[in-house]
Amino acid sequence: GGKRYAVLTGGEPFLQVDKGLISALRDRGFEVAAETNGTIASPGLIDWLTVSPKGSTKLEQTTGDELKLVFPQDGLDPSAFERLAFHHYLLQPMDGPDLEANTQAAIAYCLQHPQWRLSLQTHKFMGIR
Repeated sequence: GGKRYAVLTGGEPFLQVDKGLISALRDRGFEVAAETNGTIASPGLIDWLTVSPKGSTKLEQTTGDELKLVFPQDGLDPSAFERLAFHHYLLQPMDGPDLEANTQAAIAYCLQHPQWRLSLQTHKFMGIR
């Protein structure tokens, strides 16, 4: 029993994924989620869509369930995304040697801009890479 989920991600899933694949997954009882960088519009039929833009790329997918930004990123200002049609707006601290400072910066931004919520990759704080 229970629900079955298919999560489509990787470089850019919509380079390979089309309505036929999504329909086939749904016909077999899967709920379909995808995480995209937003440079290619979703073919539709996605049950949960996360858009995670990188750098200054042009977004073709401007709606979805959640918008997730790695923060901070050069050339990427969260305020530029606040009028798009997403249900959830998430900031994820950029990994690397400055993870602690980036986490504090993301927390501060979220506190100043309540539309945004903090998204943590818990495994990184646990030392699991």
